[in-house]
Amino acid sequence: MSTKKLIPIKLAGSTTPEEDVEERLMGQGWKRLTTIGEPRLSEIAEAYRGMGFEVHVEVWKSEGDGCNTCLDADTEMGKILGTVYTRPGNGQKKDDELF
Repeated sequence: MSTKKLIPIKLAGSTTPEEDVEERLMGQGWKRLTTIGEPRLSEIAEAYRGMGFEVHVEVWKSEGDGCNTCLDADTEMGKILGTVYTRPGNGQKKDDELF
């Protein structure tokens, strides 16, 4: 009697690379905030860093069946889009010159 070894495989096309990235980041404690273009992308990232959060930005790519009409139009016009992820930082906030 022989025992068969099963090799776990992931079906091709079962998830998009974007979903794989998001799943990995969520597993590491990241929280997805928004997908947005410049100059607001940099402003949001810097604001969260200033509040003591760790910030990670992934380049946005149009994939999947969702409605991406607005984001696709922005990329066609040459805008750079990114998805912003944050997680609690080490508790050190930057000094705010206004306060």
